[in-house]
Amino acid sequence: MPRALLSVSDKTGLAALGRDLAARGFELVSTGGTARALAEAGLAVTTVSSVTGFPEMMDGRVKTLHPRIHGGILARRDHPDDLAAAAAHGIGLIDVVIVNLYPFAETARKPGVTFDDLVEQIDIGGPSMVRAAAKNFRDVLVVVDPRRYADLLIELDREGGATLDFRFSLALEAIEHTGKYDVDIASKLRDCVVENGQIAPSPKEGEAPLPSGLSFRLTKQRDLRYGENPHQKAALYEGFLETFRPWEVVQGKELSYTNLIDLDAAARITLEFSEPAAVVVKHTNPCGAATGRSAADAYVRAREADSLAAFGGVVAVNRAVDVATAEAVTSTFIEAILAPSVDEAAKPVLARKANMRVVTADFATLATDARGRAGQELRSTLAGMLVQERDRVVEARSAWTEGSRPAGVRVVTERQPTLEEWEALRFAWRISAHVKSNTVIFADATRTLAIGAGQMSRVDAVNVAVMKAKAAGRSLDGSVAASDAFFPFRDGLDAVAAAGATAVVQPGGSVRDAEVIAAADEHGLAMVFTGRRHFRH
Repeated sequence: MPRALLSVSDKTGLAALGRDLAARGFELVSTGGTARALAEAGLAVTTVSSVTGFPEMMDGRVKTLHPRIHGGILARRDHPDDLAAAAAHGIGLIDVVIVNLYPFAETARKPGVTFDDLVEQIDIGGPSMVRAAAKNFRDVLVVVDPRRYADLLIELDREGGATLDFRFSLALEAIEHTGKYDVDIASKLRDCVVENGQIAPSPKEGEAPLPSGLSFRLTKQRDLRYGENPHQKAALYEGFLETFRPWEVVQGKELSYTNLIDLDAAARITLEFSEPAAVVVKHTNPCGAATGRSAADAYVRAREADSLAAFGGVVAVNRAVDVATAEAVTSTFIEAILAPSVDEAAKPVLARKANMRVVTADFATLATDARGRAGQELRSTLAGMLVQERDRVVEARSAWTEGSRPAGVRVVTERQPTLEEWEALRFAWRISAHVKSNTVIFADATRTLAIGAGQMSRVDAVNVAVMKAKAAGRSLDGSVAASDAFFPFRDGLDAVAAAGATAVVQPGGSVRDAEVIAAADEHGLAMVFTGRRHFRH
């Protein structure tokens, strides 16, 4: 009688699979909770303990680590010595191994999880059985994904049995499964810190060092039509340190390489805001960003900040797309829109632009990832892989006022900002961190007015922003300005004042800070230093 060994954490489809295997004459061998689930489904089950002659012990830590299990899996059917050894020691052969592993990654994501809880989710016997079965794939079928159960049954019913191609494909999936599992464990344990004789899994934000090594596995989700240019191959891969959470394409053409990059840039900006917010992005830079009474109001104000540049852009809003938002977005040419969800009533409106990509994502999860402790960013270079912590505008998470503001945010000029200027400075500062450096942007309290992005000098950045404002017929009088890094000379500050701004925010830290502060006082500007630079290259 053929034998199937079943030991699964994910019990999706388990009872049905057990019935189908039993109907094909398989003896079901199982452990712990899996054995109970099969028995409760009315199936005859042989426990692993009865096979090994040892009880499960140490709270289930030891149960399948035994020659009568691993010998049954590893015995090669075309090696007489293997079969003779199995017979001599009373080892029954195992033909199918159905195993998936303890939910380590899921446990690691739970709030307040302890180190001891994590350790107990490090599977030992499961990976050993999976690797053994994968090694002996010519004789043993190994399945680690419930979605493969139907395929397994089809192959078992094939005349002559499962093909070698199928067996090898299952083995490869199994090795990848255990490999990812090990990566998840190593990545999480590298985050743990020892404090007062205890090990904690989650150090405070900013306190965790970059790891001494990185282990990760990327799985291709799909090929893309091409990369940044038609002659470049490209693909989307999932998985780095955190469980991949895919964006769902609700409508439109397949997302391109540049769409995905621009959507990422747009999402980062809208995640800075709890109130309704919208941004239009081109080539990773915002054309305009705004908050508003609603998603529709925020979008229109963001688009009108630079309507010429917004044509053909990518949009993100941090509220559900309702009919009003859909009407506004479809009134011009937009490549793609990202939102937490889309109202059913809005879908027919969006469908008027059938090629426009409509994408939804779990913004709560994105916000956790963007603001949480985890998150390194990688970039490949000719010199090797660069790794850095994700930049976060932590100094602007709470309101800036004269009476209460985060440490490090200080007024350095004779004039203090007005209440409205404080609000505008904080708004502008959050946007400037997401614009390619060098950047100077002009804004009011709820929207950008002009953006000078990616220039070689800050004077150039101001001049580009002024040119943008003039093209839109917009005055910058009474606006505020934000510079993502310090002004190295007073010329940039002079240009900001000449453009009409009344207040400016910058990190400070130049050897000529005193000169720049004096220039601000000459112009009657209020100037705020944050003590924190936000280059984006």
